[in-house]
Amino acid sequence: MHRYVAFLRAINVGGHTVKMDRLRALFAELGFERVETFIASGNVVFDTDSADAAGLEGRIEAHLKAVLGYEVATFLRTPGEVASAEAHVPFAGTAVVANAHGLYVGFLKSRPGKEAAGKLLALGGDVHALETHGRELYWAANVPANESKVSGATLEKALGMGTTLRNITTVRKLAAKYPVAL
Repeated sequence: MHRYVAFLRAINVGGHTVKMDRLRALFAELGFERVETFIASGNVVFDTDSADAAGLEGRIEAHLKAVLGYEVATFLRTPGEVASAEAHVPFAGTAVVANAHGLYVGFLKSRPGKEAAGKLLALGGDVHALETHGRELYWAANVPANESKVSGATLEKALGMGTTLRNITTVRKLAAKYPVAL
C-alpha cells in the first residue's frame, strides 16, 4: 500500500464548505483506505494500492467536481515528500524567515520552469520573499495576508500553474503525525 497526503484547494474557503466526515466519505468512495482528515482546511491522508500519483490526482479532482459541483485542485505528496518540504530551509543564510509574519508552503503539480520562477521572484521584495524548491513554493510574508498585494491568485498567475498554500506549522504537524515508514 502507498500512503498519500492530499492537499486540496478550495475546501472550506470562499463559501465552499465541506464537513470533514463528508470529505472522508468522498475519498472512501474512490476505494481509498485508512482515510483521515487533518484540520478542516482540505488535508486528506489515505492509503491506496496505486503508485500513480498523477493518475490519482486526476481521479480525485474528477470525483470531487462531480459530487461538489466545482473544481478542487488536488496536490498529492507521500509522507516522505511532506517531510522533505518541512525540512527544507528556505532563504538560507538570511534573516527573512526570522522576521516573517508568516511562512507558507505552496504545493505545485510540477517544478516551475526558469521563466515562471523568475516571474515569481519578481513578486518578492521588501514585503515578501519567495523561493521554489522542487514542486514546492516557499513564501515568507512580512505583512498580514489582508495587507498584502500577493495572494494565491497572484502566485498562480506568475507561475502559470495552480497551487494550494499551507502554513508551515500545518506542514510540520503533518510531517510529525505521518512520519516516513522505515
